[in-house]
Amino acid sequence: MTDIENTACTLVTELEDLLTVTRMGDGWYLGKRKPGGVGRVFGGQVIAQALAAAQDTVSSERIAHSLHAYFMRAGSEDYEITYRVERDFDGGSFSTRRIIALQQDKPILNMACSFQKAEKGLSHQNPMPDVPPPEELKDEAELRAIYADQIPEKFRDNFVRERAFESRPVNARDWLGGDKSPPAAQDVRFLFRKNTVDDPAMHRAMLAYQSDSWLLGTCTLAHGVTWLTPGMMSASLDHAVWLHDDFRVDDWLLYSCDSPWTGHGRGFNRGSIYTRDGRLVASATQEGLIRLRDESAKPA
Repeated sequence: MTDIENTACTLVTELEDLLTVTRMGDGWYLGKRKPGGVGRVFGGQVIAQALAAAQDTVSSERIAHSLHAYFMRAGSEDYEITYRVERDFDGGSFSTRRIIALQQDKPILNMACSFQKAEKGLSHQNPMPDVPPPEELKDEAELRAIYADQIPEKFRDNFVRERAFESRPVNARDWLGGDKSPPAAQDVRFLFRKNTVDDPAMHRAMLAYQSDSWLLGTCTLAHGVTWLTPGMMSASLDHAVWLHDDFRVDDWLLYSCDSPWTGHGRGFNRGSIYTRDGRLVASATQEGLIRLRDESAKPA
């Protein structure tokens, strides 16, 4: 096995372990810290662990179809996360759960999640955008390496680190900002780097994790700013995911994102996730803080 394959296997195993919560009893669960994590917890991690905890409280025949999360405080990589699951409703077809994520006894996220027994029904979907296949796109790791020397040293290791998901953007973005690209939209192909377990619940948790990537950054594209722009503050405020159909995260997926509105220090973003053969399997929305503390820092 090559060094690259060894690294991929390690990253895959670490993410599977990170998204496997520990049952503590009476509706309480424990979510692990990310190995080597520094600073603020990735929001997708908190959402995915909360979903995993909620999934454990319903029968396997009930499948998560939607979640709605509000971020209240930034989580810290220094601590594990505790999850409290409230069993609000169990009906003939649907189950509803509320989850609170806590660090040091303070809530950092509230989430509601709904589960449904599989059934047949009327069916339609919007077509997948006509974009190049992944084989014709460059790995985002290659594109990030181009900018590595220009990234502040305190952010550089995280910027170029290996990731469990391989991603290939249709259009490479300017990580330093300055290039406005209206309309605010982007398409990214992504794939879990090695085959993972066959548990559909784990695949849903991993998709929930990855759904927090790229989405918030979409609303900044039309304004020529990034998280590296001086005076820029950005953070997820809320996040919602609808899981429409079956999928595997170790098969290529397309995340097609757009932002129809920004204003008042907030940006609104939408995303559609398609399988390689064009099935729409998930949708996501997110509103985030995009505040310029010093308006003079905004590109002309």
